[in-house]
Amino acid sequence: MDIFEQHESAVRSYCRSWPTVFQKAKGDHLWDEAGTQYLDFFAGAGALNYGHNPEPLKRALLDYIENDGVTHSLDTHTTAKAAFLERLHEVVLEPRGMDHKVMFPGPTGTNAVEAALKLARKVTGRDTVVSFTNAFHGMTLGSLAITGNSMKRQGAGVPLGNAISMPYDSFLEEPSDSIGYLESFIEDGGSGMELPALVILETVQAEGGINVASFGWLQRLSELCKRHGILLAVDDIQVGCGRTGPFFSFEPAGITPDIICLSKSLSGYGLPLAVTLMRPDLDVWAPGEHNGTFRGHNPAFVTATAALDNWTSDDFSDEVKVKSQVVGERLTEIAGAHPEMKATVRGRGLIQGLAFEDPSHASRIARACFEEHLLIETAGPDGEVLKLLPPLTVTEEHLEQGLDIVAGAVEKIAAGVEATEPEEVGR
Repeated sequence: MDIFEQHESAVRSYCRSWPTVFQKAKGDHLWDEAGTQYLDFFAGAGALNYGHNPEPLKRALLDYIENDGVTHSLDTHTTAKAAFLERLHEVVLEPRGMDHKVMFPGPTGTNAVEAALKLARKVTGRDTVVSFTNAFHGMTLGSLAITGNSMKRQGAGVPLGNAISMPYDSFLEEPSDSIGYLESFIEDGGSGMELPALVILETVQAEGGINVASFGWLQRLSELCKRHGILLAVDDIQVGCGRTGPFFSFEPAGITPDIICLSKSLSGYGLPLAVTLMRPDLDVWAPGEHNGTFRGHNPAFVTATAALDNWTSDDFSDEVKVKSQVVGERLTEIAGAHPEMKATVRGRGLIQGLAFEDPSHASRIARACFEEHLLIETAGPDGEVLKLLPPLTVTEEHLEQGLDIVAGAVEKIAAGVEATEPEEVGR
């Protein structure tokens, strides 16, 4: 009997690409029920930057549970929350000259985005939000309104309004000036655009196809927002917490957003945790005006506090940069070895990929990788990008091993050898 086919909703997706039943995970590997080992270049869609079950975090969590630490607390004060807030300020915010207040809106990334939207509208008294082509910000209605993917938007079942999509960096054919384009809409009384409350973006559009905004583009956007009194929010849910090298993805651009959304790898352990960071003057909430039952997830505070130990020096970030260079060089070699595949390399840090002119190549290569026990996904509006998202802690040996598997899979598909179409299995 296929327990999943019988009882679980048809909405399930990743299991259709990886037809096995996983049982155990450690570091940069998972094992299924049969004991087959899989190298992980997916990392929980970016929720496992430190790998599976990292020992320091696991020890801290087990000790907390063993001592009957508070698990659920809504927004009451707890020692676990105090320790996290203190550590976040000490290790991340203060060294970067940031005095942002920390809001716990609920446990997921879309909760953080929804809070940002509501806050910007409350502060400014305006309702329009500008987002960008190929953006992905979540699956709740407010987040969907600022998401570009048509399939995900159609799932809302209702009109999605109060949002305007503008061209992301390099979305338009070169030469183009998408910042100038946005500014003309803001300044021209005949454009039909009301002065926005907020501009929100990802500095690297992960789900949207690993589209990278240049630092110059980000700087111009930040200046534009300041000039017109528009709040700027960065959704760093998937590409923050070190994914691009520094803790925040926007740091190399030298900008400081008014609002920052974090989730996914913030807990460092795959436990749900999200925060919305805001400039102190923007913290105009009335008590309870935005809340959620699970905004006080103390086990996640515990692991997040332990995870921040990685950020007491530049060592961790430097290691990510070294590994990133390896990935970029290998992907460039792979693309160059098979010009007939018409692949280009995209990405920054340890979120990189191969974008194919023929979208079917990416999914076929991903299936071939699975057959060689490598977990890897695709991204982009047509699934045209093979997306590498290994844990930041992946060993150099395993990183090279995974890249070898990718190279072999590309060669296999380039030779016209089809990977076996997976069939979902159960128990």
